[in-house]
Amino acid sequence: MRLLLAVMLVAAPMAAQAEVTDRSAAGFQIRHVVNIYAPQAKTRAAVQDIGRWWSDDHTYSGKASNLSIDAAGCFCEKLPGGFVRHMSVVYSDPGALKMFGGLGPLQTTGAAGHLGFEVAKAADPAKSVLTLTYNVGGYAKGGLAETWAAPVDFVLGAQVARLKKYIETGKPD
Repeated sequence: MRLLLAVMLVAAPMAAQAEVTDRSAAGFQIRHVVNIYAPQAKTRAAVQDIGRWWSDDHTYSGKASNLSIDAAGCFCEKLPGGFVRHMSVVYSDPGALKMFGGLGPLQTTGAAGHLGFEVAKAADPAKSVLTLTYNVGGYAKGGLAETWAAPVDFVLGAQVARLKKYIETGKPD
């Protein structure tokens, strides 16, 4: 019970940063905007280095180090004797990375989404602004927005917090 309470207290600030910006019967949109104390190029490079900052808890293998985003356009995870294609990269440039697919358990539904990382230069060249959006649509038993918007938002909010910390300190935890 104490462990559950501790987890809830630690997670509460992350949940407060979460934002479901739109929801309907057809799907939902999640958006997170964070200021990063690093230049645009460093922030954009870190986004792609996903195996260093994504949480082990939100992988199939239990090891974020098995995640990669490669030049062939695969956001994939190595598994013993196989792999998972989480998403496909559909656009990449120095200020953006855009992918399409279903994250985690959304892969087992009729839902898919567009996950975008936009990295803008801030007024101070030593800083950047990261905007993550995830637009999800399709079918999921029990309702897509009703069942999935809040938990997906929570997980992505936690990942954005880990990414920010990784960029600014070199460690996501």
